[in-house]
Amino acid sequence: MTQSILSVDDSAAMRQIISASLGEAGYRVSTASDGAAALERARGEHFDLVLTDQHMPGMDGLALIRALRALPGYGSAPILVLTTEVDAAYKEAARAAGASGWLLKPVDPAMLIEVVGALLGASAASIQANNERG
Repeated sequence: MTQSILSVDDSAAMRQIISASLGEAGYRVSTASDGAAALERARGEHFDLVLTDQHMPGMDGLALIRALRALPGYGSAPILVLTTEVDAAYKEAARAAGASGWLLKPVDPAMLIEVVGALLGASAASIQANNERG
């Protein structure tokens, strides 16, 4: 089964780059232009991983992460922040909100594919191990 990713960014160019890169790597990628639209999509469809920008109109990335973590099925799903923020306080806030990690923009497509693959592989292995335990 193809793993699905939700990419959230107010930049159409960034959404296109992420969709093309991850789509070529074999993932099914859906997009949203802001946190509110992403939350609505996540309520109606399960995604294996979420990539979110921080600075977006309306609901920002940290608010989206907190809202996603409250939804069934997203308590332990990988959520990555793609951001220009390098401040340690921001990283701590992202971690506290429930982010699995972050990548700095501009993102290298090969690095993005590698990180997503590692997170989804780890998630699948973890889920399989939990299922085998009963």
